[in-house]
Amino acid sequence: MTIIELSHLAKKFGAIQALRDVNATITGNIIGLLGPNGAGKSTLLKCLLGLIPFEGKATVLGLSAATDGPAIRDRVGYMPEQEALLTDMSAVELCTYAGELSGLPRTEAMQRAHAALYYAGLEDKRYQPIEGYSTGMKQRVKLAQALVHDPELLFLDEPTNGLDPRSRDEMLDLIVELPQRRGCAIILSTHLLPDVERVCDHAVIMHQASVKFVGTIDELRGARGDDTALTVEVKADAAKLAAALSEAGATCTVNSPIQLSVDLPPQATTELVFRRARDAGIQVRGIEVRRESVEAAFLRVVGADKDVAA
Repeated sequence: MTIIELSHLAKKFGAIQALRDVNATITGNIIGLLGPNGAGKSTLLKCLLGLIPFEGKATVLGLSAATDGPAIRDRVGYMPEQEALLTDMSAVELCTYAGELSGLPRTEAMQRAHAALYYAGLEDKRYQPIEGYSTGMKQRVKLAQALVHDPELLFLDEPTNGLDPRSRDEMLDLIVELPQRRGCAIILSTHLLPDVERVCDHAVIMHQASVKFVGTIDELRGARGDDTALTVEVKADAAKLAAALSEAGATCTVNSPIQLSVDLPPQATTELVFRRARDAGIQVRGIEVRRESVEAAFLRVVGADKDVAA
């Protein structure tokens, strides 16, 4: 199912081009919206929610973001990057209010507020004023208010921003369970690449107001164009196999006594590895195509600019 469709989407704030000719068809369960700060991620989310005008076309769940903003917001939950909390309220009051804003009757809104806060792990603190919450608790309240009207799609804008390592892990654990437990897809906007590598199945990469990549995480990490980059595991003597393969024109790096990275020469296949191993009396225990990390793939997509470290 196509979640979002973008065609020549553009947005300017005065002389600043925040989005430039953005085109994408976005699918998946948890989609990482990646890019350095200032890439246009938050602006894109606001356009998709119908909160700000834009040029071009954008649809969310089949609805036009230009004309159907209220209908989209009925079906989409939004966790903004900014704090955006009414701190004199308790968590249950805030989430009930959010539910009422989405059109729920007060009794149902309150019931759903309790359920959302329970899911977010705040059931014991739900009656306390939000102003006394830690950063991690405030992030959980923001997640709960985004869930209170049972959305089909969630926009999470930097949900782990400012969290300590334990709170970050707990937030990511909540996020990864959402598609199955709550039946919703997620757009996870972040500049933290480890978060995407941990929880996402698809990615959209933005840089300098444009989309540079759309696809699965596997496509992103494996988009080398061939299967000649290998990781080879052996029973022993990885260095001996590396020497034999190097004589055949391969480029090898010994990672350990039982593992080596191999870049095969042009037109060669894994048959070369098995033949050279057999000739050297070495037992091969496994071969797999070597994939990039999400960080390495991200830097490749955006051109490894020095200002995009995330």
